[in-house]
Amino acid sequence: MALDGESMQVTISSGNNINGTLVLPLFEGEEALPEIVEGIPSTLKSQINRVLADGDFKAKANATMTLMGTEGGKAMLVGLGKESKADVHAYREAGATVVASCKKVHGDELTVVFHGADMACMTSFAEGMMLRDYSYDLYKKKDDDHEDTNLSARINCDEGDATTLSAAIDRAASIVSGVHLSRDLGNCPPNDMYPMAFAEKAELWAKQYDNVKVEVIDYEAAKRHGMGGLVAVGMGSSRKPCMVIFTLNGDQKGQHPMLVGKGITFDTGGISLKPGANMDEMKYDMGGSATVFGTMEALASSGYPGKVIGITCMAENMPAANAQRPGDVITTLSGKTIEVLNTDAEGRLVLSDGLWKAGTDYDPEYIVDFATLTGACVVALGHEATGLWSNDDDFRTRIHEAGNDVGELAWPMPLLPAFEKEMTDSKIADTRNLGAGRWGGANTAAAFLKQFVPNRGEGDDAEQITWAHMDIAGTYWGAKTNKMVGHGATGIHVRTMVRLITGE
Repeated sequence: MALDGESMQVTISSGNNINGTLVLPLFEGEEALPEIVEGIPSTLKSQINRVLADGDFKAKANATMTLMGTEGGKAMLVGLGKESKADVHAYREAGATVVASCKKVHGDELTVVFHGADMACMTSFAEGMMLRDYSYDLYKKKDDDHEDTNLSARINCDEGDATTLSAAIDRAASIVSGVHLSRDLGNCPPNDMYPMAFAEKAELWAKQYDNVKVEVIDYEAAKRHGMGGLVAVGMGSSRKPCMVIFTLNGDQKGQHPMLVGKGITFDTGGISLKPGANMDEMKYDMGGSATVFGTMEALASSGYPGKVIGITCMAENMPAANAQRPGDVITTLSGKTIEVLNTDAEGRLVLSDGLWKAGTDYDPEYIVDFATLTGACVVALGHEATGLWSNDDDFRTRIHEAGNDVGELAWPMPLLPAFEKEMTDSKIADTRNLGAGRWGGANTAAAFLKQFVPNRGEGDDAEQITWAHMDIAGTYWGAKTNKMVGHGATGIHVRTMVRLITGE
């Protein structure tokens, strides 16, 4: 699937007919086909039973084997591992493995037959298939005889489960559409994905929903509003910065979740120029904004009735005669000043304006920001987990658990007073955009952001708005162990946010 493409179709059947390739999820140690599996051609059934009896397929987690019957019929066996450990995550990974292992021999039709799987596990398997059924080939030349074929899967189940399972998978498909959108945005090359291009895509997207509004604050308006962080980062580029605000169900009253995303559509480092090696990957530096956009799509598409607002801070960080310099002091939307010590610590500058706007112009229940913010986070956690900081321990735990629920790990990190002191230790400004040394860079970045989360209330009764920061530098791309994606952008934490916001 590429931009505006179609994703995999998963349907439900209460019959026993098998269309295309039979997919059999199996537990480790099974020596014969379960009796519940019906409708298999006799020679194919015999072959499967022989393979299982001989121990040629042990059904280790995510192992696969392809079989073809002499009288027709094809099957793919996929391992779930030990039955005692086969939870929803195992089923999701197995579903993704099936799609990743599909070759031309399997065609474009699959029929999945489960045994011993509950509703949640079957839904998770389908989710894994849909998540893995993604490619970004918009820019590849197609042969004249090339025909796009979409993979489809049918899940056979008991008649009494069909309606409920169909509804659950339809909801999962809506959420997956948000993940795929996030990936599309991240994978899009930077010559076509720049700040106002992102804004235009958002405006076009919003037209399909009656309950969604998109507002764009362009460069000139950002200057008038005093968004010094956003303006400073983007002013060196011919493609000027902007802020895009998404509102879902804006007529709803009361406090609501707020999401804020870093959207650096390409990051050269500015005057503090990055090394040339792998700089092409800096198109992914807008992953935070892609996460916000993808989450809004997932919520809107799945029919979430509550109010949610997202802010994306879009800029291209380029070196130029009019670019900001190391040593500059800028004034942000909050009125606080920042001493710019390194122009490659730019994401925190645009977020300073986004966080302040989120907390002062709206009435958030909480604010969560997403940013491919620091290489230090990748050093600390690799590509396996997102760094997670919060000014509220209970809220941090809620996000951590939501991520665990959907198989997207967010690891709690320290937000210590010493880090805050380090980032407010400028001799000539209120804050500095770089720590005093090389150590704890992800922590000092989070401590910097905390300075721009407004308080709620006044005087002695004032309390900082509940806030969390998620550093996705290691998980938004390059996560080779993420079985839900083959390459490129991962769309990480769209599903986490849906779980956090909806509770489902």
